[in-house]
Amino acid sequence: MTIRSVGIVGYGAFGKLLFTLVGRFAPSVEIRVFSSHEKPDGKKFFTLEETAQSDAVVLAVPIHAFEGALKKILPHMRDGGIVVDVATVKVHTAAILKRLAGNQPFIATHPMWGPESYEKRNGDISGFRIVLAEHSLPGDVYKMLAEFLKQCGFDVVEMTPEQHDKHLAETLFLTHFIGQIVAQGGFNRTEIDTVSFGYLMDAVESVKHDEKLFKDVYTFNPYCKDVLERFEMSESKVSKLLEG
Repeated sequence: MTIRSVGIVGYGAFGKLLFTLVGRFAPSVEIRVFSSHEKPDGKKFFTLEETAQSDAVVLAVPIHAFEGALKKILPHMRDGGIVVDVATVKVHTAAILKRLAGNQPFIATHPMWGPESYEKRNGDISGFRIVLAEHSLPGDVYKMLAEFLKQCGFDVVEMTPEQHDKHLAETLFLTHFIGQIVAQGGFNRTEIDTVSFGYLMDAVESVKHDEKLFKDVYTFNPYCKDVLERFEMSESKVSKLLEG
């Protein structure tokens, strides 16, 4: 199967990055963008129906809006058109895809990076991971997609939605949680920062503006509550250590 057109539903920060990446790594592919904030012009922005007619349609929408967006595009997709999920959680979205997609092929993925990381690296994507989880693609199409991503320079990681969400709760969610605490506490860089504090603030600055994503991940990743409980227990132990 040859992908000649890619539709992007949603033109927030990540949708804009996807537009840049497709143009960079697949310059011959037509890109159609649907945004509720932009008027269709037939060049970059298209109606939802026109965008859904692309060979592959990426849902670059918030996690809480995923199911609604999927329901809107499915009636307009062409036979064989691929639904691409790039949400930060996988158990939730994979279950929705299996329940609603029917015969429409899909793949649930998670790019483990975002616009801020891309900008800080000046577009250098070496070491950027993309998780490939649940899918219903024909074997040859899946292999072609995985190889294409590797040729672009991405690190492809294959795992189940459950494995992904467990890892994510202990990494990205925990980073967001600590980052939000540090940001809310008003802690800032100083002129005598240690190297380790600099690393901490790098992490804080990369997540502190993502409150909506932070809340969505907590709501839709079933493993986040366990991580919070472990964190609270650890915090209690450390406090007792200091008191002792």
